[in-house]
Amino acid sequence: KYGLTESKRPGQVFDITEDARGTYIFNSRDMCMIDHLPELLAAGITSLKIEGRTKSAYYVGAVTNAYRHALDDAVAGRPLDPVWQREVLQISHRPYSTGFYFGQPGQYTANSAYFAGAEVCAVVEGTAPDGRAVLTQRNKFAVGDTLELVTNAAPPVTFTAQDLRDADGLPLESVPHPMQRFTMPLPCRAAPLSLVRRKLPAETVDIRLECR
Repeated sequence: KYGLTESKRPGQVFDITEDARGTYIFNSRDMCMIDHLPELLAAGITSLKIEGRTKSAYYVGAVTNAYRHALDDAVAGRPLDPVWQREVLQISHRPYSTGFYFGQPGQYTANSAYFAGAEVCAVVEGTAPDGRAVLTQRNKFAVGDTLELVTNAAPPVTFTAQDLRDADGLPLESVPHPMQRFTMPLPCRAAPLSLVRRKLPAETVDIRLECR
């Protein structure tokens, strides 16, 4: 059995573990405190920072939106809406923990990979005169696919892709080309930069990890 210690903190041992896949040293996890916002507010915290360096626009938008609504619930004394808990599982992330808030977090030795619950299929550019949404493609999808519309105004709305048309108004069965411009009806009006996403298979979604 091996362990690591910091020279200035003798006695605090960080275990090194090994299995058939290799050795785990300083395996990283992402911090998630959305379940504990009332405790943070009670501690006197007045500002929260979303760590968005090297992250996608989808990551920053989805996490900020989830925490904004969760904070509104906490300030109003309402319980956290589970929809916002689920939202932070949709983005690409490593296994979640609560960091050092409730003690030593340790390592997550099962896997150091990223997980994601959804992928972005298109970004809303605006609305055409006939009321259809104008979008640009980010990942291929087709007529009949089950999608979600993500805006900053409300929880995600599930709908079925239908009546896709290219820039000339001709019908499409799918949108296969990166950055392809097209139109389609959405379940509600969406502001520019709203997102259309598709859920990924359940096995790609990480279960929540708590250190408390």
